[in-house]
Amino acid sequence: MSTLWTSADAEAATLGRATQEFSANGLSIDTRTIAPGDLFVALKGDNRDGHEFVRAALDRKAAAALVARQPQNVSDDESLLFVANAQRGLEDMARAARMRSHAKIVAVTGSAGKTTTKEMLRLAFGALGETHASAASYNNHWGVPLSLASLPSEAKFGVFEIGMNHFGEIRTLSSFVRPHVALITTIAPAHLEFFGSCEAIADAKSEIFEHLMPSGAALIPADSEHANRLAARAKQCGATRILRFGETGSDAKLISLEENGSGSQIRAEILGRNYSFAIGAPGKHMAINALGALLAIAAVDGDVAKAAAALGNFSALKGRGARFMIALESGSAEIIDESYNANPSSMAASFKLLGAAEGARRIAILGDMLEMGENAPAHHADLAQGLADAHADLVYLCGPNMHALWKALPQSRRGAYAATSADLAPQIEIRAGDVVLVKGSFGSRMALIVDALKAQGTK
Repeated sequence: MSTLWTSADAEAATLGRATQEFSANGLSIDTRTIAPGDLFVALKGDNRDGHEFVRAALDRKAAAALVARQPQNVSDDESLLFVANAQRGLEDMARAARMRSHAKIVAVTGSAGKTTTKEMLRLAFGALGETHASAASYNNHWGVPLSLASLPSEAKFGVFEIGMNHFGEIRTLSSFVRPHVALITTIAPAHLEFFGSCEAIADAKSEIFEHLMPSGAALIPADSEHANRLAARAKQCGATRILRFGETGSDAKLISLEENGSGSQIRAEILGRNYSFAIGAPGKHMAINALGALLAIAAVDGDVAKAAAALGNFSALKGRGARFMIALESGSAEIIDESYNANPSSMAASFKLLGAAEGARRIAILGDMLEMGENAPAHHADLAQGLADAHADLVYLCGPNMHALWKALPQSRRGAYAATSADLAPQIEIRAGDVVLVKGSFGSRMALIVDALKAQGTK
């Protein structure tokens, strides 16, 4: 494994002071997952201070710990990198990693599909050369710097997910990343509590264009009603290459989509050339995400055909469309796990997946969509039509806002309602042949429902 950071390089990046020489192979902020040879960064959060865990990190063979003060139970002669502020030190290392890198960099944001598109890009670029990408959903004020500071100097491609729930956050994070390609997956009514309108959300997402590299490309979802606004914002930022993708895309266009139970066969035109490829996930929204990923490949002059072939290895992610079967006494039931996040747009896409699924019964288990603002009950009640269009047989709901949907449902579709996912789980009954969709915002804790369904299966 090659060295990611030497003590000398880390000192130069942070203007810090190392107590002894070290070589780090990676970075970590979590002693539960730290690997021997990592540099532990002692960040201070709302509930925990990483300085309290420096002793544990060193005991787990960390190469060193980046700290802003002397930790308890750690002697002066142990391997420490003292900086003025740990968060700032991490950001300094991120900027230094970006400056020394010769990789082509792609940044991804959007109201939905960020992590899925990032993972598609990881696979696609991975077929073309060494690729580094954000881990998990590391897309916030510490996740982006941590991912960027972990960028190996020899990587040919880097993919970074950028999230937000307030104005200015993407502006700051994209200033670290400085992408060659900035891709917005979609604009949807998420975080309305903080923004008030989808136009405001589009403006906040378009901050990703502000730090494009010269001659960089801004990628815009053509089918969004806010596409022209995004293009105008990109132009304001000085972007000279503005490319659109989608069903009506002028630069990357979906020609046809054939779905089966576990995947899709896609035909698309990208920058004037036709491609046919498969992905291991059904749904038009998945196909559009793949189209955006391949347009990003084309925007940096990558081998699109080779990248498209690599997408055949893609499958939907846990909590973001992953499917699995659970064995029951008289057969099996299929679970569609969309438990990680939810907004009206992603709910609509998931309902289409449920409607296209073949099963004895179609069951939806839904938790609150969070951060929807003062009109949250109406947004939840509006989901009733999508469930009707999907021919859902039973609907189970939890959360205060989902009570508005409960009242909007006909009696024939009502399974059960509860205040929390923990209260709802014991009331859910599934049978062999059922197709079951589980979806809600992360804070609704719908993963608990997924685990409860797994527990219903026979061993």
